[in-house]
Amino acid sequence: MLPGRGRDGRVTGLSRILGTRTAWTAVGDGAFFCPRCGGDRNYQRLTGRRRLTVLGMPVLPRGTNGPVVECAACRHHYGTDVLDHPTTTRFSAMLRDAVHTIALAVLAAGGAGSRAALEAATSAVRAAGFDDCTEEQLAALVEALEADTGRITGAPCGPGLAIELHEALDPLAPHLAATGRESILLQGARIALADGPYTPAERDVLATVGAALTICADEVTRLLVAARTPS
Repeated sequence: MLPGRGRDGRVTGLSRILGTRTAWTAVGDGAFFCPRCGGDRNYQRLTGRRRLTVLGMPVLPRGTNGPVVECAACRHHYGTDVLDHPTTTRFSAMLRDAVHTIALAVLAAGGAGSRAALEAATSAVRAAGFDDCTEEQLAALVEALEADTGRITGAPCGPGLAIELHEALDPLAPHLAATGRESILLQGARIALADGPYTPAERDVLATVGAALTICADEVTRLLVAARTPS
């Protein structure tokens, strides 16, 4: 029989006398995605000190607890790794920036001079959250991107452009399901196909996108073929 608990599982007198209590101290705060609430909430980052209590009074230190993250709404405690998950607001911004970067990369691969490709890219970027995006803005950004990376339109995806894609996609990929990662790649594929079959430069860009999204090369090939086939 465990000390402080009777044969029938009820608490005995000893456990009413002795116990432990944790005193929490806030050491930081911010906003996070609360899994229990299912949305963005404020939080406090807490550290705790445990003390042995006698008749409810703390008498001896028993070590430390935490750090933990406490939701300001539901008061549930989480490990600090919960902060690795982006807030809904941050996730939306990451997704918007990812689509924008892919659209620019595909256009830089050869579609910037095509009205159909610019229309497809503008539509994708607007749907991702840049409501006021225009074809003229994208064309100007492609020119700026080429000047910044030293890349010539229609050339293979060079180191500068690959870095831009990885910076936009690497932080996002772990938070997307497989279907979400595929959907982003397919958006780039539809932009590339808007003015005709894939060019070698467009395939190179889309392969870089797939790698950044942790999609294997064989699956990237399958998806690019599927995007080319009318549904």
